[in-house]
Amino acid sequence: MRNFKRITLLCGHYGSGKTNVAVNLALHLRKTKDRVAVADLDIVNPYFRTKDSRGAFEDAGIRLICSEYANTNVDIPALPQDMYAVTDDRSLHAVIDVGGDDRGALALGRIVEPILAENNYEMLAVINSSRPLTHTPEDTVEVLREIEGASGMKFTGLVNNTNLGRETDADVVLKSVSYAETVSNLMKIPLVMTTVPAEIFPQLERKIDNLFPLELQKKL
Repeated sequence: MRNFKRITLLCGHYGSGKTNVAVNLALHLRKTKDRVAVADLDIVNPYFRTKDSRGAFEDAGIRLICSEYANTNVDIPALPQDMYAVTDDRSLHAVIDVGGDDRGALALGRIVEPILAENNYEMLAVINSSRPLTHTPEDTVEVLREIEGASGMKFTGLVNNTNLGRETDADVVLKSVSYAETVSNLMKIPLVMTTVPAEIFPQLERKIDNLFPLELQKKL
């Protein structure tokens, strides 16, 4: 696995699976980094979010930064009060789970300037060809360009997270690689990694470059 920069932003279309990628990436970073934080910048109260993995984060010594309204019935735009720790505390390695699509990317506005000033970040697009609005490379690029416009930042790489949930098999992942490579060529940014359910990782580790095993996030 690559040596990630201090701040990793994960953006993508609703349902792309970026939250599960964020959880797994944070747990991976904690194996080699002393101080790791996950920041959930979703401005609404979605169905599935990083707070669902609070127990796993506590066990691993990972700091969770999220709205006080997460996992409640309150559905109002509310950013975490301590989100500025991501930019102010440079001893943290932070994974930022950005809200879905261009609307969610607007929440980045408050911290874009210090992130760009430090210039120790990467902004990764989590893509999933099994989702209706990102089924083709061309549709995917259109969504990603909208996110770039809303966030004021450019993507630096891609995460191919094509999956069918628990029905994902090795063939699904293998077939998605050409899709991801086409998006990479159109966006002119590298394909940083392809994710795979941990249980089928052994079947594919010698067939796909930069393969990253994922454990499914568990609900509270």
